[in-house]
Amino acid sequence: MEGLRSRTWIAAIVLAVAIASIIPNFVDTSSLKWWPAGKLNYGLDIQGGLHLVMGVDVEGVVATSVVRQTQALKAELEKEGVNVKDFTTTSAKQGEFGIIANNADDAKKIEDIVQKNHPNSLQVISNSGDTVSVKYLEAYLLEQKQNVIRQAIETLRNRIDEFGVSEPSITQQGADRILVQLPGMADAEKAKQLINTTAKLDFMLVSYDKSPDELRQLIADAEKAGGYSMSTLKYTEYIAKLNQDLQGKIPPKTIVYFQKLDNAKTMDVGSTPYLLTTDTDLTGDSLDSAAVSFGQYGEPEVSLRFNPAGAVKFADLTGANVNKQMAIVLDKVVKTAPNIQGKIPNGEARITLGRSNAQDQMEEAKLIATALRAGALPASLEQLEERRVGPSLGKDALQKAMRGAYVGSVLIFLFLIWYYKTMGVISTLTLLLNVLSMFAILGSLGATLTLPGIAGMALTVGFAVDANVLINERIREELAKGNSLKTAIKEGYHKAMSAIIDSNITVSGTAIILLYFGTGPVRGFAVTLLAGIVATLFANVFISKVVVDNLVHRLGVSKFSV
Repeated sequence: MEGLRSRTWIAAIVLAVAIASIIPNFVDTSSLKWWPAGKLNYGLDIQGGLHLVMGVDVEGVVATSVVRQTQALKAELEKEGVNVKDFTTTSAKQGEFGIIANNADDAKKIEDIVQKNHPNSLQVISNSGDTVSVKYLEAYLLEQKQNVIRQAIETLRNRIDEFGVSEPSITQQGADRILVQLPGMADAEKAKQLINTTAKLDFMLVSYDKSPDELRQLIADAEKAGGYSMSTLKYTEYIAKLNQDLQGKIPPKTIVYFQKLDNAKTMDVGSTPYLLTTDTDLTGDSLDSAAVSFGQYGEPEVSLRFNPAGAVKFADLTGANVNKQMAIVLDKVVKTAPNIQGKIPNGEARITLGRSNAQDQMEEAKLIATALRAGALPASLEQLEERRVGPSLGKDALQKAMRGAYVGSVLIFLFLIWYYKTMGVISTLTLLLNVLSMFAILGSLGATLTLPGIAGMALTVGFAVDANVLINERIREELAKGNSLKTAIKEGYHKAMSAIIDSNITVSGTAIILLYFGTGPVRGFAVTLLAGIVATLFANVFISKVVVDNLVHRLGVSKFSV
């Protein structure tokens, strides 16, 4: 009896928690801080959402890879005793670059070294006098481009998951596009902001080859000649066109980016141009962590910590450029450009924010830290298409599915009551509790309900009915042997348990595999299935046994129909 009393209390407490977890789906409980806040979300196929097509700057990544390759080759050739005069990277986006040697003999040595040391990635396409033209192998270049897309997709998924948008669908489209589908308009807007903040972080040195006045004059001349300005183009388009027009007018391996003035609402209203070097080779890939912190006056900022390799690069870079400015560039926007006062050996840095409003600073700091913590994108993204998906088709399908579920449930309940009598009534009650528990679990997890998820629920109800049938048939067998009701119930549950556990473990294994390898709605189906298995074991086994034991042991029922 003591054990029964404990099990009854456990059942009552868990049911109370389940009911409390479901209530936020129907009643606004936000004013009650102590009340469970998890709610069941609906997928794109049910409630509509946002459909985005993002263009991936694959060529930009290839160009960056070429620059890094030239730096590595320069060090490699110096170890071989061959000095290089310069590199040309005018065709870097196609994976090509040139090595300018001091003489023809050095050019021949360079050709031999490249072919010997890089047979699987580089090929020499020509050797004209003192210039060796080198190109990535086609297979190597194709694999590199595919890796960029795969990494971008995985990073986007991590970001969106961390930011709270449930069950996104993120897939590759063509050679350089990513399709993003986000359910729920409120969450979709947040995720869209996060996606557009691509968080491509670069640490670049400020070049002093042009004075601020000279730089502004060059920018004004380029805008006048081209008939454009920052207010007439997207910022990324403006930056690309401006730097293209400034080629030959600014030093090689430099680029112009802008910092928004503290009191300016937008970049075109007030900004400061910077001439930055492009060969520091220190990016967000070297980051170990990013978090919101506070400065000496309590202002929000973003604290960065580099991984060991990045910390070495950062230490070398700061040590070699004391009293110069280092710009922290996020998505081609200069966030801050502090003076390097000395070598920074511990690999830690800060991004200070220019907004005067503390709340705006905090929101921006959270967004940047979330983006960087979820991973630095390997390539910049550009939004090519935005389409808002209406929920009409999903609602229609949902109504049909719900109608079918109601009819099917009623038929199942009537059959159980007709065939198993009293135990059928108990089975019907536990099935209702099963569905209640399932919704409570999904709601507390903040899961997303999609049409495949509804199918998972229907499948789970089938498993639950199967568990009840096993238990009821085992009890019938024990009663047919002439055992008392108490013995029949005890043995019936005991003998049915192995089959119930075996079947649920098998289904759980399948669901876990789907959860691990699947994406989008497939993962939603797996989550629903796992939640249903937990609910089945709790409601249709544990609760069912508690109810029956209370009827027999506490209320003294000596016989009922099975």
